Amino acid sequence: MPSVSPMRVPGRVQVLVAGGGPVGLAAAVELGRRGIDVLVVEPRAAVSHARPRCKTLNVRTMEHLRRWSLAERLRARAPLPPSWSQDVVFCTSLSGRELSRFTGVLGLVPEGDRFPETGQQAPQYVLEEVLREAVEEIAPGRLVLGSKVVGVYQDDESVAVTVDNGTGRRVVVTADYVIGCDGPRSVVRDEIGARYVGGEALRPNFGMVFESPGLWEHVAHGPAVQYWVVNAAAPALVGPLDRTDTWWAIGFGVDRETGEREARRIIDGVAGRPVRAKVLSTDPWTARMMTVDRMRDGRVFLAGDAAHLNPPFGGHGLNTGIGDAVDLGWKLAAVLDGWGGPGILDSYESERRPVQERVIREATANMRVLSTELYADDLDADDEAGARARRAAGVRIQETKKAEFHSLDLVLGLRVADSPVVPAARTLWAGARLPHLFLADGRSLYDVLGAGLTLLALTEDAPVAAVEEAARLRGVPLGVVRLPEPLAAGYAAKLGARLVLVRPDQVVAWLGDEAPEDAVSLIDTVGGGAPRPVHTSQERKHHV
Repeated sequence: MPSVSPMRVPGRVQVLVAGGGPVGLAAAVELGRRGIDVLVVEPRAAVSHARPRCKTLNVRTMEHLRRWSLAERLRARAPLPPSWSQDVVFCTSLSGRELSRFTGVLGLVPEGDRFPETGQQAPQYVLEEVLREAVEEIAPGRLVLGSKVVGVYQDDESVAVTVDNGTGRRVVVTADYVIGCDGPRSVVRDEIGARYVGGEALRPNFGMVFESPGLWEHVAHGPAVQYWVVNAAAPALVGPLDRTDTWWAIGFGVDRETGEREARRIIDGVAGRPVRAKVLSTDPWTARMMTVDRMRDGRVFLAGDAAHLNPPFGGHGLNTGIGDAVDLGWKLAAVLDGWGGPGILDSYESERRPVQERVIREATANMRVLSTELYADDLDADDEAGARARRAAGVRIQETKKAEFHSLDLVLGLRVADSPVVPAARTLWAGARLPHLFLADGRSLYDVLGAGLTLLALTEDAPVAAVEEAARLRGVPLGVVRLPEPLAAGYAAKLGARLVLVRPDQVVAWLGDEAPEDAVSLIDTVGGGAPRPVHTSQERKHHV
């Protein structure tokens, strides 16, 4: 992967991103595709395959990857295509009794018009590698590896960022804005005086990656993306990283010392029999449920794990961070391009915090029932007592775990209910993700939305001129899309309006049958108020 020497980094950029994990890279892609000069500073020289971490890319994240023209690239790299399995299995062991299963999980199955991209199971390192490539393609030389941000100082005009190359040599980069995507131990968060608020679970967990040739021969339940192992010897969650020999596992209630000492015993307990296995990496962790007390200080923002932490159950953590990156990315670009006012940056925390808090609540609820809570006597017994125990376990599993694996209402239903840049958020669709629709030629409606604001005209005579003129007067990029009949009529009936103003993140900003009397006021509100006197991205590049 090409990168810039920290001694040759640019002296000034528009946006500096501290941390080049998936969230920091996603922010850079969102900004870079909008012509913003962005620099990513990341301590790791290479993406590690040792700890796959997040493995669920949800439907919403895949929609953003589609918008960046990266969805198919990622799917081509992912070891497990959605067609391989869409099941989660609960069992006494991989070779033991099946207790229950969920099918069509995690958005892996298409649902008509509901979304253009299914979810995707992929180790986090696959996403990181694809996003690193994308940043280099968009902005060659703007990914600085083997370096880290160690200091942040800001005034009213800019932010001075100190970058250390790992040997003690330092340079200072001046940026208009900084995004801290540097994880739970965020230097940026400490530098602005923000802190986590919340709690953590009492029970430890022990993650590991292992290689086990021939293990698939003993799996009695067919392919699945997750197997929840319910037994006394090794209550765990396990899944394949590929279709050959590599697996990940989480031992519930296992501390670091026990896990390191008894990793092979845990693997045998998960398999239900002695198997050949080699532990490739370990990752002890404890679930935390936290958000920062503030996500912004002046020109410095926090996103991803630097801003919030949640239990991994349901696969929402990384995906929520990608949502942060998208929201902040287009808004920073709007300000730097001259059409966004100060309110658009103020809306970042007001829009994202409720999302983060709801995800934490849902993930915490998912964590209340794990394999340790599902265990009961006789689950493996061959007699009537065993059959009764398995039936009871199956009922409890279906009652308590369904929301974890069928969470599309959460993923697609997250809505901006109270935002300064959504003028009618109390109506049904304002502030919500634009309902998806496939066009007659097979394209997604999302594919025809513009990079700025888009005004959808859902009847032939829908009055678009006033909003178009207001956008022109304010210098706001606006495209008009007229849907053809009969699609337009049905879509207008669903939304209850014939004009729909859509933001760059596919969120409905406003809708109505007629243009508002003061269309300029509408554009100003959506754009965050009267724009500040800043250079456009093209003009500023001449000053960098």
